[in-house]
Amino acid sequence: MTTTPKYSRVLIKLSGEALMGNQGFGIMPEMIAYVAQEIKKVHELGVEVTIVVGGGNIFRGVAGSSAGMDRTSADNMGMLATVINSLALCDALEKYDMPTRVQTAIAMNKIAEPFIRRKAIRHLEKGRIVIFAAGTGNPYFTTDTAAVLRAHEIKAEILFKATKVDGVYDKDPAIHDDAVKFESLSYMKVIEKQLHVMDMTAISLAMENDLPLKVFDLHAADNIYKAVLGQDVGTQIYNN
Repeated sequence: MTTTPKYSRVLIKLSGEALMGNQGFGIMPEMIAYVAQEIKKVHELGVEVTIVVGGGNIFRGVAGSSAGMDRTSADNMGMLATVINSLALCDALEKYDMPTRVQTAIAMNKIAEPFIRRKAIRHLEKGRIVIFAAGTGNPYFTTDTAAVLRAHEIKAEILFKATKVDGVYDKDPAIHDDAVKFESLSYMKVIEKQLHVMDMTAISLAMENDLPLKVFDLHAADNIYKAVLGQDVGTQIYNN
């Protein structure tokens, strides 16, 4: 079996919920250690790795807004939650000897670098992992959209969405026993079928700029590693 990576520069999108494990809130140390070890396997192949992590394990802006909060304030809080997760993940990665930098879309120079595209690319060229925090820096945009945006900016070859399910289904497999998994599909099919892969802004941006997307289960060991090698895991989404 080949151990030659198919991709040389990737962006991995992690949900905030991925870091909370089974505890229902916050960051589970065992889970963040697991994620760091999975990323280490890829980093050791010489792949340039960037990461966007959500903040839903701490605060979700949309939920705050639906509860009566001002949407801008709620989204700002959500972006700050992503910074907390990013700093925690940075610490975990560095414990496994992976040099890592956090860049934020909202200036907070005491704890992280500001996002500067050329500097992020330079970090990658030096073998450092870069975590992009605070979403796009603007309310009304999700971390999915931020992930697609950053992937384009740093010229990632593919975006990996590591999530709680093993791919994209025609309906929710947690509710419907007859849900059918797609091995691959086009962005147009995602839009036509209203599949909940990412929000429509993220899907449209990925489609317009021809960014491949692969969705797979984070909790299955070696899935990130297999995806980087080009093996058949999860669901691949691409343009026709």
